Amino acid sequence: MANDQTKKSPRRGLLAIVGAAAAASLLVFTPVQEGRVLKTYRDIGGVLTYCDGATENAQAGKTYTPAECDVQLDRDLERHAAGIAQCVPMDSLTDGQKVAFVDAAFNIGVSAFCGSSMARKAKAGDMAGACDALLLWNRAGGREVAGLTKRRQRERELCRQGLR
Repeated sequence: MANDQTKKSPRRGLLAIVGAAAAASLLVFTPVQEGRVLKTYRDIGGVLTYCDGATENAQAGKTYTPAECDVQLDRDLERHAAGIAQCVPMDSLTDGQKVAFVDAAFNIGVSAFCGSSMARKAKAGDMAGACDALLLWNRAGGREVAGLTKRRQRERELCRQGLR
């Protein structure tokens, strides 16, 4: 049986993918954007959701503890960071870009992120264009959502930090 020191910590996995500063920022930024709800609910798109925007294995009517939400957030952020690392080289990104892109992928999905102009522009080295492309992802159900517009503006601001 593995002891606590040999078990893989999701937070350690996130640290390995994005680095300490970006990981610490993500663990604050994403929950603020999502809002924590301990009981499952339907999001604006009708998806069963819980905790900090988690959807994986959501169970209708279930109530989660803050500790369960913390573990799920760690797991979700690691999974999304690993997913976008497959389509955008993480070592070419600033910490702000990592936070912005992982948060966006957390919200729209890795597949949508990797197929987006954000990813294409980032791979081509057009970081200003990649950051600006975040603003295109402010719709749900075909209509603009004020909360998504504000979120994308905050992500863009982080993404553009340090650009010339």
